Amino acid sequence: MSIASKICGVSDRTAINAAVDGGAAYVGFVFFPRSPRNVTPEQAAELIALVPDDVEAVALAVDPDDALVDAVGAIAGLTMFQLHGSERPDRVREIKIRTGHRVIKAIKVSNAADLAVADAYFDAADMLLFDAKTPADMKNALPGGNAVSFDWNILAGRDWPLPWMLSGGLDSDNVAEAIKVSDAPAVDVSSGVESAPGIKDPDLISSFLAAVKSAR
Repeated sequence: MSIASKICGVSDRTAINAAVDGGAAYVGFVFFPRSPRNVTPEQAAELIALVPDDVEAVALAVDPDDALVDAVGAIAGLTMFQLHGSERPDRVREIKIRTGHRVIKAIKVSNAADLAVADAYFDAADMLLFDAKTPADMKNALPGGNAVSFDWNILAGRDWPLPWMLSGGLDSDNVAEAIKVSDAPAVDVSSGVESAPGIKDPDLISSFLAAVKSAR
């Protein structure tokens, strides 16, 4: 079975081309002003126009208000929302209805007990994304993209009712092991393919996607 890859936080043509050429199934655009990967709806519209129809264009937002949901949801070619904040199941459903787009809900994880949070979203989201919970003592931390991982073993052998992705601290050196341990059907990367915060490196993107293809 092939493993799907998502390159998140793209903000220029070079990164999109590297992701598409390398076989990424998803590319993500971040709408969160504190992030070095932040793009405006206007910038994203120009970039999403470069994404082919067989690649999912995903909008990542953190507890977005209706104004942002409407502005982003109206971008031509956008196919999914990724909610990376504290959105409750009813808000996930509301955004799905409001935009007509499928929704990925991020679940923040540091130990096995945190996985129970996912249960509430089985009837609300279309896909789950398990990301590392930000350490409490990390300075200037973001809701995601902090190059932090968690124990992948806690996902092994679980049968989720929704499609899901693994995220958090992945790069070309560890992604094959992460897939092997967790049995993840899809993986998501952001900081692991950057030369500096917010600067995607096309060579690192290519290496990551090649490592995923060779996994399992």
